[in-house]
Formats: sequence, structure tokens, C-alpha cells
Amino acid sequence: MLIDFSVENFRSIKDLQTLSMSAANISSRFQNIDEDNVFAVSQKISILKSKAIYGANASGKSNLIKALDTFISIVNNSVKDDKSLDRIWPFALSTETENRPSFFQMSFIMDNVLFRYGFEANRNEIISEWLFGSPGKKEVFFFTREKNDIKVNEKQFKEGSKITSLYSQEENDIARKDSLFLTSVKSFNSGLAKEIVDYIGNIIVVTGLSDFKMHKNAEEILSDESEKQKIVDFLKIADIGITDINRLEYQNSHDIDKRKNFLTVTEHRKFDSDLKDIGHASLYMLTDESEGSKKMFEISPLLSKALNEKRILVMDEFDARFHPLLTKKIVELFNSDANKGSQLIFVTHDTNLLNAKLLRRDQICFVEKDKYGASHVYSLVDFKGVRNDASFEKDYVAGRYGAIPFLGDFSSIIEN
Repeated sequence: MLIDFSVENFRSIKDLQTLSMSAANISSRFQNIDEDNVFAVSQKISILKSKAIYGANASGKSNLIKALDTFISIVNNSVKDDKSLDRIWPFALSTETENRPSFFQMSFIMDNVLFRYGFEANRNEIISEWLFGSPGKKEVFFFTREKNDIKVNEKQFKEGSKITSLYSQEENDIARKDSLFLTSVKSFNSGLAKEIVDYIGNIIVVTGLSDFKMHKNAEEILSDESEKQKIVDFLKIADIGITDINRLEYQNSHDIDKRKNFLTVTEHRKFDSDLKDIGHASLYMLTDESEGSKKMFEISPLLSKALNEKRILVMDEFDARFHPLLTKKIVELFNSDANKGSQLIFVTHDTNLLNAKLLRRDQICFVEKDKYGASHVYSLVDFKGVRNDASFEKDYVAGRYGAIPFLGDFSSIIEN
């Protein structure tokens, strides 16, 4: 489970900012919210099942998600892709940061051990890297790295000591200045390094409204009957009128290589002039269905994977194209007893979700830019004097928590 993710000097994020999934020592107005919305890991640690991120347009919400996505991508690909660090963009509005490395760190619980892993990097090389863990009561180091100087705790991370010598030699395909030590160790072993890289790589991130890969992934899943049924069930529950969905194969006569092509076809109930059910009508997903239906089709496999495989799902533009009742239902699902280990982090403008009956104060956070263009992340629980029976939505829209736009007079653009 994710405990927190921290980032510094990345896009609009100048100073160190942390997205925390740790449950605060607070009580909600409704007892069931405190019981249902957190995972009680131990007597000392409780983890939130979901987190909502609010803020004005261009406040940096998406950059926080991009930072997490960049972290995951570099962990996954730094050995096989020597361009993986190209995704790093330091904060450009200050002379303090333009030549400094970016900082990324994640704390998480895996196999009942609390780990803290991170690195500093620029677009050319890894500056530092570290892995700490708490297999006992105290945190110990597994390895630390300063450029190519690597120190390994053989008791905790013996597999890493086997390849440290590669970093003292001339640069090779694996132990490079732009590849992570953790990922390099994983490429040689199937031990802890692989488990950590796989854990981080299994985090599902949806970074925007339209993702062709996401659509193709959903289409490919339709070839598995059991997985297809899960998608159909989600679409039925979402009440968008789709009763079934299929992937049809066709061959384009103009294709020289005669490759296979597919069309996703949905089924809807069809009625005669007396409104009697006479069967089904078929529609093409891409051309006939609404944008909301297409989005539900694309994310339904991700929702299923996250909930059934106890994975973390991170979504930007969560509420876009969805009815407020649908977004509320999805959040309720992640906060319910049915969720045994998955977490949902989502960016939203849907103020209907700012409800004490749905979210705890520590499940609500905001992103706001200062006058120097730097984004800051803070939680509703940071505000003193917010009552349990307060109207979170009303107070947010009124500007009490910040992170809202201060709009000018749009009528000024109309010519007299």
C-alpha cells in the first residue's frame, strides 16, 4: 500500500511536496467513514483507501500525477531505455532550480515491510539513489548511491552487492550513469529488487482524458470471455444502455501485409413501434457511443484490475465526462468493505464529492500555485477549526481553503 509520494523540482513543483495516504488521528462526524475509508495496517499505521485532489485550472494537479507517472516510468525503463530521463523537467521559473536535479521518493508497505525508495536525477544522469526499509522496529539502509559510488547492506540486499563492481568499470549497457541501480539489480535477479520494481510498475496511472493505449487495451481484453464479462457488468451498472460488447475482426483489402483489424461493437435493446422489445441493435463504439460511454469502457478494466488485484489506481480528470452520481459510486466502491487492498487517487473538480458522508478530511487535498508560479500541496486536515459537520463543498467554493480560481470580468472581451 502507498504511504506517500514526494517530489521536488519537477515542472510547476519547485519545493518538496508530498501526497500522503497516511490516515490522520482524527474522527469524522460519521463513525462508519472512519471504519470503512481506511486500512488498519497496525496499531500505529492506518492507510487511506482514497484521496481526492482539488485545485484551480493550471494549479499543478496534473503535474503531481505526471511526477508519479515519471517516477514509475524511470523505475520500469531506465535500463532498457536510455531516454527515460528525458521525461524530467525541472522547475523553470527560478534560477535556483533550473540546474538542480529533480527529487522523487515513494514510501510503501510491501509484504508487511515499510520501504522508502527514491532518487535524484537530471535529464542526463542519476545523481543519487536510496532504498531504506523497516524489516524490524527500526529503519535500516538497503543501499545508497551517490552517482556511481554505491554502498550495499549485504545483510538486507545481498543481491545488490553482486553488481556494484559494474558501476566502477567503463559504462556498459546496464550499469550506466542514467540507469537506476534498483532496476539494474532487477535485471540480474528475481529477488527483492524485482519485487519492488514490479510493485511500483503495477501502479496504474491514467494521465489524461484520451488515451489510445487504454482504448486498445480494453479492446484486447474482450478476447478473454471472463474479463469481457467484467467490462459488460461495469457498463450495465453504469446505466449507459449497453447490454453487451464484442470485438469483431475484419481485414482491410488495402493492407499489403493483410494484418488483422478489429472493431468494437456494442449492443443495445431495440423496440418496435409499440415499444415491444424485439432484440438488439449494434452500434460502433468509436463513432456511435458517447464520450462518457467510451471513457467507462476504457477505465472499466482498470477499475477491475485495481480492486481485484489490490493495486493502486491514479486518475487525472477523474470526473470528466461522467455524471456526478457515477463518480460518487466509484469512490464509494473504493471506500467500501469490498475493497480489500486497493487505493484510488484522483484529480477532480466535482465538488459534490466534498461531503463528510463520503470522505474524511485527510482524504481531501488541494493544489495551489503561489505568485511565483510554484505549486503547493496541502490537505483539508491541515486547517484548524474545521468542524466535523462543516459543509466542505460550500466552504471550498467560498474560498475558505484556497485552491480556487480568482476570475476576472469576462465581459471585458466583448467589443462595444
